[in-house]
Amino acid sequence: MIAYLDASVVLRLVLREQNALEKRERFDGAVASALTEVECLRTLDRMARLGELKADEVADRRMAVYRLLEEVEVIDVSAPVLRRAAEPFPTPLGTLDALHLATALAWRDTHGAPLTMATHDKSLATASRAVGLEVVGV
Repeated sequence: MIAYLDASVVLRLVLREQNALEKRERFDGAVASALTEVECLRTLDRMARLGELKADEVADRRMAVYRLLEEVEVIDVSAPVLRRAAEPFPTPLGTLDALHLATALAWRDTHGAPLTMATHDKSLATASRAVGLEVVGV
């Protein structure tokens, strides 16, 4: 299966949290939005500033984000993705989640292949199911 990885999945992996999805074991390939890198790095910076991570831990986790994203197809946030994210979805969805879902749908439509949404976010999972995507992680 090809999986779309949102930031919640990447962060659980790089922070070595419980119940993280092991993409290498479960997925044949993966895609992610360029937004995922920004979300992950901002989260790590916030954690460092709040004293939740030490400087060496931040450096290690940032490197883990970069390495993981080197292994996946990263999709830029394009004008068509922005337009699709601005349109209504069948269920309530925040801005960042709408961008992730719009990116996943654009990839699926472009490649004409099934795509599984990998997320630990309940609202993104619900919206993904509502538009016909299989979901793992929730």
